[in-house]
Amino acid sequence: MPCWQGPDFHNQRNSIMRTEGSNIKRRQFLQVLGAAGVGSVVASVIRPSAADAAPMKVGSRPFGRTGIDVPILSLGTMFDTGANQLLLRQAVKWGVTYWDTAQYYNRWGSEYGIGKYLAKYPKDRNKIFLVSKSGNRDAGGLTAELEDSLNNLKTDYLDLFFVHAVNNAKRELTPEIKTWAEKMKSQGKIRLFGFSTHSNMADSLSHAATLGWIDGIMTTYNYKVMTTDKMNRAVDACHKAGIGLTAMKTQASSSWARTGEESAKSEALEKRFLDKGMTKEQARLLAVWTDDRIAAVCSQMQTMTILKANTEAATNLTALTARDRRFFEAEARATAPQYCAGCTAACKAVIAEDVPVGKIMRCLMYSRSYGDHFRARTEYLDIPESVRARLSTLDYGAAEQKCPQNMPIARLMAEAAEELS
Repeated sequence: MPCWQGPDFHNQRNSIMRTEGSNIKRRQFLQVLGAAGVGSVVASVIRPSAADAAPMKVGSRPFGRTGIDVPILSLGTMFDTGANQLLLRQAVKWGVTYWDTAQYYNRWGSEYGIGKYLAKYPKDRNKIFLVSKSGNRDAGGLTAELEDSLNNLKTDYLDLFFVHAVNNAKRELTPEIKTWAEKMKSQGKIRLFGFSTHSNMADSLSHAATLGWIDGIMTTYNYKVMTTDKMNRAVDACHKAGIGLTAMKTQASSSWARTGEESAKSEALEKRFLDKGMTKEQARLLAVWTDDRIAAVCSQMQTMTILKANTEAATNLTALTARDRRFFEAEARATAPQYCAGCTAACKAVIAEDVPVGKIMRCLMYSRSYGDHFRARTEYLDIPESVRARLSTLDYGAAEQKCPQNMPIARLMAEAAEELS
C-alpha cells in the first residue's frame, strides 16, 4: 500500500464556514439549547444556481488527535453498493470519502460492492477513509472478521475498525481487545481502532475517555440527546481525550411508529424548513454539525437524491434562529414517547429477565421507520429464543415508570414478538 493517508486528507483541513454574525461558540450554543431542551442548526436556503455554479466539495474536520482529517459527511453503506457504483463514484467527486460499512450490511453484500468499486478504481483507495466493524468480543473472532472484511473490500488495510454495538464499555473493552488492536496496528492491517454504540452511550463514552487506546467512536447523537448534561459531559471527555467522534442516528427516527405516523408538531417542523428552502432531514444533520466536537455525521445515502441533498447541507452551514430552535423543541417533546434514547440501563435494571430492550427498539425502528424488515428480523432472531419466548409475558410496569421518554414498553415488546418472529 502506497501510504496511510492520501493527499486529500492533508489538504482538506477546512474550517466550517458560517454566515456573518452566526458563528456561535459551542459552549454558548449548548447553554442556549440547554434552556430550550433541544438544539440544532440549519443550512441557509440552498440556492440551485449557487450549487450549480461550482462543484460541491464537502469540508473536513480533525478526527480527534489522530492527525487525520475526515469529511464531515460519512457515507453509510447499508444498501446495495454493488448496484450503485455510480453513486460511490459521485460520492468521491463530492468529497464524501468517509465510507462506513460492515460485513452484514445489505444482507452481507455492502463490503463486496465497495470491493468491486476499489478493484475498478484502485487510486481512490487513498482518498477514502474506510471503516468496517465486527460484533465479536474475542481476539480470534475479531481476526477472522477483519480478514474477511479486508478480502471483501479488496484492500490491505482499514482506516478504522470498530467493535460493533457496545452497550457496556467497561465490561466489553477488555485487555484482550486492547492487545489485539495494538497487534493489528503494528501489522498495518488497521490504522485506528474504536467502537460503535447505540445504547447507554454516555456511560460507554465516559469510560472510553479514560482508557487511552480508543481512537474513534461512532455513537447515536442527535438533537434529542445532544443537550442532556450526561451526554454532553461524555462527549466533552472524549473530545479532551483526543477521540474522534462520528454521529449516527442523527435523524432521531421513531423507534417504533410506522412511516407516515407523524405528529402535528413534526408536520409543523417540516413546513418550517421547507419554507426556508430545506428539508427537516437537512436541518437535523446540521444540528449535529454545529457541535465542533463531532468530526463527522454518518448518514445512509442509498440514492443520488439523498447524497446530493446531504452534500448540499454539508456545504451550507448557518445557525438557527431562536424560533427555529423552538420548533425543534416542540417536535422533540411531541415525539418523545416514539423515540428510544438508548438509556436502557435504567429500564433493564427493573425487568425480571435480561431483555435487550434497546436492541428490540432498534429492530422495530429498522422495520417500521426504515422499511428494512430483513435486517430487523435478522437482528431480532439473534436474541436467544428463550428470551424471545417470554417477551409478551413479562411485567414491564416498573420499566415504563423509569423510562424518561414514557415509551409503552410492554406493548412494543409484544408487537415485536408478533411481527418479527
